[in-house]
Amino acid sequence: MNKLKSIIKNNKIIYFIYNYTFSFILKLIGLFCKIDNKLILFNSFGGAKYDDSPKVIYEYMKKNKEYEKYKLIWVLDNPDIINDLSIRTVKNNSIKFFITALKAKYWITNSSMERGLKFKKKKTIYINTWHGTPLKKMGIDTITTTSKFRVSKPDIFYCQSVYDANVFSKSFQYDKKTMKIKGLPRNDELCDTKLEEIRNIKEKLKIPFDKKVILYAPTFREYNCDINGCFIAPPIDIHKWKDKLSNEYIVLFRAHYEVNKILNIKDDKFIYNMTDYSNLNELLKISDILISDYSSIMIDYSILERPIYSYCYDYEEYLQKRGLYFDLREKLPNGICTNEDDLLKQIQECDFEKQKIKTRKLKEEFVQVYGNARKYIDEIIKKEETT
Repeated sequence: MNKLKSIIKNNKIIYFIYNYTFSFILKLIGLFCKIDNKLILFNSFGGAKYDDSPKVIYEYMKKNKEYEKYKLIWVLDNPDIINDLSIRTVKNNSIKFFITALKAKYWITNSSMERGLKFKKKKTIYINTWHGTPLKKMGIDTITTTSKFRVSKPDIFYCQSVYDANVFSKSFQYDKKTMKIKGLPRNDELCDTKLEEIRNIKEKLKIPFDKKVILYAPTFREYNCDINGCFIAPPIDIHKWKDKLSNEYIVLFRAHYEVNKILNIKDDKFIYNMTDYSNLNELLKISDILISDYSSIMIDYSILERPIYSYCYDYEEYLQKRGLYFDLREKLPNGICTNEDDLLKQIQECDFEKQKIKTRKLKEEFVQVYGNARKYIDEIIKKEETT
C-alpha cells in the first residue's frame, strides 16, 4: 500500500488520472447518499493513528451529554488497533468508508480525509485541526517534485497564533476567514501538568525517578525516503552521550511517524526508543528538556516553559532541500547546534530558570491561544444547527 501511495503521490500523470476519475465517480455516488446531520467522521494522519487533536475532540464529545444522539465514527487503516468496542470504526479506503464520508455532516481531521481526491459535499463541514506550527515550508511554498493535490478546502482550520494563520492561508491558499486562532486541542492538557501525573507516567514506563528526562524528537527528511518509507540516522555517539549525561539524565528517543527505519539508536537503560509509544503528550509532560531540529514539537513543548535545544546537524542541506520560513538561529531559545559536542555542552550547562524565560518568549510569539481548543467544537456545531 505504501508503494502504491508513493507512486500516485509522486507521478503527476498517474495522480491526475487517479484524482479526476475517482473524484468523478464518488461525486456521482454522492448524489444517492443523503447527508446525516448527526454523523461525525474522524481521522488522524489520514487514518494511520487514533490520536492527536481529533482524538481529543472525539473524547470530549463522547463524554458530553449534548452529543449523545450523534454518531461518532473513526476512520483507520487498521481498525484492529482499537480494543474499545464502544468506539465505532470504519476501515480506510473501503467502500464503506467513502459512503460514510459522503453521508457525514462533519469531517474532523488533522491532515486530510479525501485520500488525495475531491468529493466533499457543500453541506459537509470540514474541520481541520492540523498537527503543528509551520516551521518548515508547506503547500505551494515547498521545494518538491510531488504532485499538487487537488482536494477540498476546509471550512474551519485551527491555528495557535497569527503567525500560523498567515502562513497556512498563504501556503495552502485557504481563505483567511477559515483560520480560527483557538489553539490545538491536543495541547489543552499540557496547560495543567501535575507532579503526581508525571510520577505515574514514569512509573508506567519504568523510567527512574532520580534522573532528569531528555526527549530527543527529530523530524523526518523527505529526501531520505523511498517507496518503503523514510529513514533517519542522527550522527550521535551514544558512548559520548552516556559519558557526558548519564549521571544526571536519561534520553527518550521519538522519531516522526513517517520514519520506519532508525539508525544509530539502540534501546538500553540510558536511551529508550519511544517511537512506537502512542501518547506523545505523556512524553512531553515527563521531559525536563526537549531536543529537536525542524519540528513544530518545539512550539507545542514551549507551553510547558522548559529548555529547548535544536540539533540541526544538516541545517544547510535542510534549508536547500526542504526550506524553512525563518532562521531558526534567531528565533529558537538557544539557536541551533550543528555538532553534538556543542549540544552536549549546552545541556551540561543548562540553567533551568534562565531557560524558562527564553522558552516563554517563544511561546508568546507562536502559541498565543491555548487551553480550551477542544471546546470550540461546541460553537461550530451550535452555529450549524441554528442556520
